Amino acid sequence: MTPIQWTYLIFAIVIVLALIFDLGLFSKKNQKTSMKTALLQSIFWVGLSVLFFGFMWYEDGSETAISFMSAYLMEKSLSMDNIFVFILIFNFFKIKEENYSRVLLIGILMALIFRAIFISVGVVLISRFDWILYIFGLFLLYTGIKMFTAKAEDEFKPEESVAYRFMNKYLRITSEEPKGKFVIKKNKKVYFTTLSVVVLMLAVTDIIFALDSIPAVFAISQQPVVVYTSNIFAVLGLRSLFFLLRGAVDKFEYLPQGIAIVLIYIGVKMLAEYFIHIPVYVSLIVIVLCLGGSILYSHYHQKKGLPEGEVK
Repeated sequence: MTPIQWTYLIFAIVIVLALIFDLGLFSKKNQKTSMKTALLQSIFWVGLSVLFFGFMWYEDGSETAISFMSAYLMEKSLSMDNIFVFILIFNFFKIKEENYSRVLLIGILMALIFRAIFISVGVVLISRFDWILYIFGLFLLYTGIKMFTAKAEDEFKPEESVAYRFMNKYLRITSEEPKGKFVIKKNKKVYFTTLSVVVLMLAVTDIIFALDSIPAVFAISQQPVVVYTSNIFAVLGLRSLFFLLRGAVDKFEYLPQGIAIVLIYIGVKMLAEYFIHIPVYVSLIVIVLCLGGSILYSHYHQKKGLPEGEVK
């Protein structure tokens, strides 16, 4: 077996065992997830990613390993922005806390399937049409500028989303208390509960975010092994990250600006690749500095007009 084949094999084994461990020991039906449990889960997934980074360094070389870590951090940071939208969705539909874990689990597993499809399509397109990377670069540049200049009134509103309006129009939806059920029968007809609506909205939201994150990862590396593994590790850690961050949304006011700068940098890097090659470790440094800097800045500065402790 080649080193890359060994990497895929070990990755598959690690993910299966990790899911069994995570779902079997950390997750129980209709049980609230405490901050302590969320912290343990987050440490578990991040630690696993770091160990896999070490394995890739040993098996595939330093450049592939650094590309993986850069892509993973990129995905993780975009996931944090994703989680803020998840919180808005849960609050809007008034989902009970004991249902959070199951809804997130199903939504994230659906997101994994869609991401695998998107990545596979991206790999095929890039292998046949390498010029598509410049389109990705322009798209990331546009997205980064738009994110950096976004205003408070541009905040995601679940009731105005295309996905919600589509489901509300074409599906039989009931506002009745779901009692942990995703579908219920009334008058011999099947109705989707708000839990089903939220699951679908989480999956659609992640697809929208994937349109930014997957091109960004391709800008870091076009190696399928790097793109697949970094995406899956980042997405599988979403559930624990949700529970860890949901009480601290207002503590990361300037994180979107940090993510925006990273997207702009990666977009420029993609467009300039023909003229200048930027080493992958430089991208890793830029990502760490931008994300770390925006989190620190958020900690020491608060946006004007926002009272202490108030969520935007």
